[in-house]
Amino acid sequence: MILADKIIDLRKKAGWSQEELAEKLAVTRQSVSKWEGAQSIPDMDKVVQMSRLFGVTTDYLLKDEIEIAEPTVTEDDRRPPLRRVTIGEASDYLALRRTAAPKMALATMLCIFSPIALIGLAAVSELSASAFPLREETAAGMGLCALLILVAIAVTLFLSCGNKAKEYEFLEKEPFETEYGVTGMVKERQKAFKPTYDRMNTIGTVLCVLSFVPLFAVMAVRQDGFFMTMAVCLLLAVVGIGVYFFVYGGTIYSSMEKLLEEGDYTRREKSQKNITGPVSVIYWLVATAIFMIYTFGPKGNGQPRYSWIIWAVAGVLYAAVLAGIKLIRNRK
Repeated sequence: MILADKIIDLRKKAGWSQEELAEKLAVTRQSVSKWEGAQSIPDMDKVVQMSRLFGVTTDYLLKDEIEIAEPTVTEDDRRPPLRRVTIGEASDYLALRRTAAPKMALATMLCIFSPIALIGLAAVSELSASAFPLREETAAGMGLCALLILVAIAVTLFLSCGNKAKEYEFLEKEPFETEYGVTGMVKERQKAFKPTYDRMNTIGTVLCVLSFVPLFAVMAVRQDGFFMTMAVCLLLAVVGIGVYFFVYGGTIYSSMEKLLEEGDYTRREKSQKNITGPVSVIYWLVATAIFMIYTFGPKGNGQPRYSWIIWAVAGVLYAAVLAGIKLIRNRK
């Protein structure tokens, strides 16, 4: 049996069309057609690729006198078969993440907004009692209530989106195969969404940079504690809006990267232990505990308008922690 007949036989046994085999080998359908018609011979690297795809030796493919395929046993053969993602599943997942994107963005923004009332009311309570008769204890209580309500809404949104996407968790944790046509469909959608994604990142970046303008303006014009605190509240509000755009665009774009196994979702990344999620949870729990103890603990200062700096420092350090984790993982 010649090479052309062996390719036809193995392709049909695998249940693939010429187009599907061509896609797996990164060649055109016409090339596969010529190989099967004995009009041309594939390069050696393609022969090696086919031996791996079909699970046979290169000798079987190249030597006409070998009529019986001898299966090759590799490390991959000992592993369970990869889950196959159909074009319907891919479309449903992309639609699900597009629906979840504004909810995830809103939840993140609410988390950033949550301490604004606490900080602002604490500053108001320190103004003249005749103008704003608000006790510090009352201000702290109202601010904490607002903080907890916003965080509760955010957590509800996070959990809701997470539960709906639970069946697709394997996309970011396990290697998988895609049905013919999935990659092309996702790449087309990614290309169409890329300008919007870039625009959202630009808006988010500009807002985060401009968020410091009110603070610097107050520092330059009037060194007043109340106005400084209000400037900080405005800073958090503008940063929250900027982050909304980051998360909105990132949620949609990352869903496409997951299906294409690109960016942070390559098989190499998945094979390494993913500690970013647990680290993030622990980090922000510790940051919240430090803020609460430093502000309202037995020896706390009781002045949120001063201890807000903990959140700013925590945000900067968080980015450094994530960058450090990624650097360590890349060195392994």
